Amino acid sequence: MQAIRVWERVDYTQFHEEIIPLNQPAHIKSIVGHWPAVKAGIQSTQAIVDYLKTHDSEKVVSALVGDPSINGRFFYEPSLEALNFQKAQVTLGIGLDRLLAIQNDPNPHAIALQAIPVDLVMPDFQQLNQQPLLDESIGPTMWLGNRATVAPHYDIHDNLACVVAGQRKFTLFPPDQVNNLYPGPMLLTPGGVPVSMVDVNNPDLVLYPRFAEAEALGQQALLEPGDGIYIPALWWHGVESLQAVNVLINYWWGGMSDTGVSPNDSLMHSMMSIANLSADKREAWRHFFDYYVFKTEGESGDQLPADLHDLVTTLSSEQQAQVRKFLMGQLK
Repeated sequence: MQAIRVWERVDYTQFHEEIIPLNQPAHIKSIVGHWPAVKAGIQSTQAIVDYLKTHDSEKVVSALVGDPSINGRFFYEPSLEALNFQKAQVTLGIGLDRLLAIQNDPNPHAIALQAIPVDLVMPDFQQLNQQPLLDESIGPTMWLGNRATVAPHYDIHDNLACVVAGQRKFTLFPPDQVNNLYPGPMLLTPGGVPVSMVDVNNPDLVLYPRFAEAEALGQQALLEPGDGIYIPALWWHGVESLQAVNVLINYWWGGMSDTGVSPNDSLMHSMMSIANLSADKREAWRHFFDYYVFKTEGESGDQLPADLHDLVTTLSSEQQAQVRKFLMGQLK
């Protein structure tokens, strides 16, 4: 594993003009170290719990709870037909109290409160803890829990994740390593997208021999409170929470065109429609995808008038709505 490049004293301009264009992970030191929430987290676990509870609106959030036997690894049962944890609905305050209650337990249940919409659950948090590298319109999402491991997975958006309390180890792999990461099921997933079947902390190279290639290209970073990590869209990332109480805030943006159509939905549609065709048919369709979608030979609409509104060129907002309606009808 390689160390993710470390950046210090990064401001808004440098982030957007230097870091993002590299399309590489970046470990950005102390970008939110000034936050009141981070200062509370550095003080003590009780202090960060009290701080978050002070701003809690008591709306219900999603929680994952795993038996101590899973050792904090949110994953699958051996059959791959069920997940190895349960889902529950709790308030933020109840979840935080539970984390405090078991923080000294040597063999605790694994608990993770995931994808908490901060603007709904803690409406005044963002104003008090502003992200200096992004526009205010990009809202924060909060993740908290105890010691746990999330298998490598990908996001369709760019991601800036910041540690508020505790420590988190991130392990990243480039998108082109998908074949060497042995993705799991597409429909039943721990968090909405496929995860790698490989335990990156203890890889079974007999069962997953190609992982050795991915491991050689993997990158890691250990984030302290106040640190952030930039994860470009579609980079695989596994996350290990290392303390009894860990809090992380992340921001998603980009990764989609202005049509609002998810690339991941398009991938799933293509898997249903093309993946099981004969090899010669798949190869024929590959040429069409290269031409129209990936544009490996340049812009596919160069031979058409520049002001023509079409899928091959650009769609008007009315046409976008018409195409979405058409596709929805075709999928019934």
